[in-house]
Amino acid sequence: MRTTLTIKEDLLNEAKTLSGSKTKKEAVEKALEEFIRRRKAKKLIDLEGKIELSLTLQELLDRRRKDVPYR
Repeated sequence: MRTTLTIKEDLLNEAKTLSGSKTKKEAVEKALEEFIRRRKAKKLIDLEGKIELSLTLQELLDRRRKDVPYR
């Protein structure tokens, strides 16, 4: 999808440098992916103590291995 954005050049250049991106597009995509990953992680952290799990850690890991055997 093509979108036109006005982004501060110094901000974009720093994002390219820090991410090791070769293009502006790649830098923006990496920044968005990182933003989304961090927000999802924060949502999980915010749930701490709000959900009652009756499984031990080992039981949870065993169940996960059954669902995703290659992990």
